[in-house]
Amino acid sequence: MELRLIQRLIALMQKGDLTELELEDTTAGTRLRLRRGQDAPVAQAPVVHVTHGGVAPAPLALGVPAPTASASEAAPAAPAVAAGTPFPSPMVGTFYRASAPGAEPLAQVGASFGPDTTLCIIEAMKVMNEIKAESSGRIVQVLVKNGEPVEFGQPLFLVQPN
Repeated sequence: MELRLIQRLIALMQKGDLTELELEDTTAGTRLRLRRGQDAPVAQAPVVHVTHGGVAPAPLALGVPAPTASASEAAPAAPAVAAGTPFPSPMVGTFYRASAPGAEPLAQVGASFGPDTTLCIIEAMKVMNEIKAESSGRIVQVLVKNGEPVEFGQPLFLVQPN
């Protein structure tokens, strides 16, 4: 893709206050994804991802220096987190605590579980996948809200193994 086209797309995003734009040229095997940061001001240029042949390069921001945080601007300390072992998501999808809307959650804080216990459901591509514990333990904390998207490896629960 030409740099002029990318610059025009960025200008279009800023003018229309868009947060994400993705284009794919199947004949050239190129995919372009422009995305602004989560809390980016309107004047900030979007992040650009260009993929050729399926290999994704590191994101690069056009005309915007990388933000640097000084010690005085560092994020405040995170609140105290309950001790436990993270139980990661085995897939990408939408997290559900219950098997049906309005039903009791499958795993609640303080509840014990066994290897065959279903802890949650993750919907991926319109398929409801029951996520089994595969070990024994106790739920210490639920880290994801019902209906939120989750990534592969993202901690869903903190558990205390038996």
